[in-house]
Amino acid sequence: SSQVLFVVVFLIGFGMSHPKPGCRYPPSQWCRSLEIAIECKVQKQCMEMNAIRPNQTVPPVSVTLYYESLCPACRVFMSEQLFPTWTMLQDIMTVTLVPYGNAKELLSANSPFTCQHGEPECRGNMIEACIIHLTGHSALHVIYCMASAANVLDAAEPCLELYAPSVSWSSVVSCVRGALGYQLMHSNAVMTRALNPAHTHIPWVTFNGEYTEENEDKAMSSLYHLVCQLYKVRNLTSPKALRHAFT
Repeated sequence: SSQVLFVVVFLIGFGMSHPKPGCRYPPSQWCRSLEIAIECKVQKQCMEMNAIRPNQTVPPVSVTLYYESLCPACRVFMSEQLFPTWTMLQDIMTVTLVPYGNAKELLSANSPFTCQHGEPECRGNMIEACIIHLTGHSALHVIYCMASAANVLDAAEPCLELYAPSVSWSSVVSCVRGALGYQLMHSNAVMTRALNPAHTHIPWVTFNGEYTEENEDKAMSSLYHLVCQLYKVRNLTSPKALRHAFT
């Protein structure tokens, strides 16, 4: 097909006309899945190629992650599944981040939130909520950078400077210290409390606004495959069959 030819020509252009040692797949399959791309050491090229050509009449798959800034499992999912998959499939998926998780909203003015991993996590949640609000499309890059760093809080400022240089760190600090930060966290609290079924753990992932244990299990092992599968299902309900999504 024309897509296979494009894949081969693209990868040859990167000097990758032969599989790397340990790669069991021909060039036409290298961008078929995240796992194959990693095995064949062409993940960067597949990401840059953004090989999916979406059917513009089909709405993207909506992925919402309910998480906490210092949650180890959340950070692993963010860095190993969510960000790489979004980088490759952003034309057919949207991502919403809701930093709150197992936090509790209190009536106390001095300490309006308590968090599973203590005050630093509450601060991290609010920093990330402010960054998400202020940076728009660059938010996922910044949050991924923080999640994959050795220290989430220490990484916030340099990650912001790297991926959203037009947004000043002082604006984030103002958000965190002012009313806006608390408003954003309250909104996240409301969204999290409204989950049906209610969340029992984090990370908690919904697809197109719905949660199923089966989909979450699939997301933890191969979010890439799941998003492609869900997009195909949406496409099959449209007048045109899916032509360019990976199988």
